[in-house]
This record gives sequence, C-alpha cells and structure tokens, in this order.
Amino acid sequence: MGCLFAIFAAVFPRLALFIIWLVRPGFVDAAFDTWIWPLVGLLFLPFATLLYVIFYTPGVGLVGWEWFWVAIAALFDLAHLAAGLFQQRSRAR
Repeated sequence: MGCLFAIFAAVFPRLALFIIWLVRPGFVDAAFDTWIWPLVGLLFLPFATLLYVIFYTPGVGLVGWEWFWVAIAALFDLAHLAAGLFQQRSRAR
C-alpha cells in the first residue's frame, strides 16, 4: 500500500497532499503554524509541500538531506510552472 501511495503521490502531488491533509491533519498541522502556508503550497509548489510534510519531524524540523529533497522538489515544481507558462506563451503567438 505504501508503494502505491508513493507512485500516486509522484503522479498527482496535489491530490496526495490533499488526501494527507484530510486523513492525517496532524501531519500538516505539525509542519505548519497556520492553514495558509499549506494551501499556498498546494496551489503553487505541491510536490515540495508534500515532501516537506512527509519529512517534517515535530520538534526537530528538517535536517540534512531532507532539505535537499525538498529543494529538488521545489525546482521540479518551478520547472513545471515555467514550462506551462512557456507553452501558453508560444500558443498565443
């Protein structure tokens, strides 16, 4: 079941983050102080927010390689946004 969720999360990070938020709200509440930041992350950086919630350890936060993976996920999210904007711009011509 865990491998199935990992594949699902890699393909649909927004839906996976939303499911974690519904099923285990304590994970998201522990990682963020308010509901605004996970909502912004859900909209703009879903993969990075998902990894942040998964890697977050209460009382410790993220350490070492965990930050590396969140940064890589943020780069993937930004590349996805940039590709979408580029494609939309090239269609408008």
